[in-house]
Amino acid sequence: MTTEATPPSTAASPSARQVWTRTRGIALALVVLLAAAVAIATIRSDARHGTLDPRSADRQGSRAVAELLADRGVDTSVVTTLDEARAAADADTTLLVAAPDLLTPGQQRALRTATTGTAGRTVLVAPGSPSVERLAPGVTADPANSLDSTLSPDCALPAARRAGTAETGGMRYTTTHLDADECYPSDRLATLLRIPETGGDGTGDTVVIGAPDILFNDRLDEQGNASLALQLLGSRPHLVWYLPTLSDTAAADEDDQRGFFDLLPSGWLWGTLQLFIAAAVAALWRARRLGPLVPENLPVAIRASETVEGRARLYRKANARDRAATALRSTTRIRLAPLVGVPLTQAHTPEALIPALSAHLHRHGDGQTLHTLLFGPPPGDDAALVSLADQLDALEREVRRP
Repeated sequence: MTTEATPPSTAASPSARQVWTRTRGIALALVVLLAAAVAIATIRSDARHGTLDPRSADRQGSRAVAELLADRGVDTSVVTTLDEARAAADADTTLLVAAPDLLTPGQQRALRTATTGTAGRTVLVAPGSPSVERLAPGVTADPANSLDSTLSPDCALPAARRAGTAETGGMRYTTTHLDADECYPSDRLATLLRIPETGGDGTGDTVVIGAPDILFNDRLDEQGNASLALQLLGSRPHLVWYLPTLSDTAAADEDDQRGFFDLLPSGWLWGTLQLFIAAAVAALWRARRLGPLVPENLPVAIRASETVEGRARLYRKANARDRAATALRSTTRIRLAPLVGVPLTQAHTPEALIPALSAHLHRHGDGQTLHTLLFGPPPGDDAALVSLADQLDALEREVRRP
């Protein structure tokens, strides 16, 4: 007893393994990007926690400075709104602005107005451009940062000379004020400026520091950081530590209201554009055909019954009864035409095929039935389609019968 071997699978849809093989590269890239984004967000979140906060004992907090100042009789208070900072500005107060770049242009102008002429001291920590130009008019930030973090004072400012070398390397500044103290230079540009007030009693001033390192807990005991920080912040009996927040909208102009895309760094926008370009290139690379369609031999032999069954399922899924009926009638006419002596070129011409069939079957007056069967309208439902197929099959058997 012999059995017919089962032919290999010829399914058109790819298997799960093939799908995985094709998409595993893209999936791996997406996983790596997601993991990198989570890691960066986590690192930045940890890094920003308590940064320059005099209440924080973290590595980049500033609690150590506040404790040392308290031992010297300087009380430190923390404010987080512009209104509180403006109200605290007076002759007995040092106002430290921890993150000047977080302030909007309107807030920066309002803060400058509030501190001008108070005879107090304002300390700006690493302001960029154009923030420093609003908070300390006449001062400009250089685009390039200092390459060295530890620098020598090289100026006549007593606080700097007593502190000696300190880690002020960061933002570099130039000023048009001729009486300003330009300290800790890097390539002839100062990383610490002291600008005295021109009005009032002349005791007020503004100090611009290029880097926050001298205020960090983990850097306070390095070089002359502690001495410089205590002298800059301890010249008045009160220290107001201003930690700007994005939620503070005081004195914000309408022009300061920025949308979501305005808040995104330019690097993210360029990165997104590069991702779109990479996706387009990948789609072009993975395209199966870039030119006209070309016939190709099937890699395996497919039985006719499987082809018929597959096409029938496609017709049924698409409810294409009209196309199925057309295919059945066309194939039947092509097979019947040679049997009744009609050339294949006229197999689809009712005027040639119908009379020949009627004569061969010796039917008289039955031409209308044959015309409806071979050239009629499409069936209205599946049952009618099955009936049409049976009738065409019966007609072909009748013609072939000797």
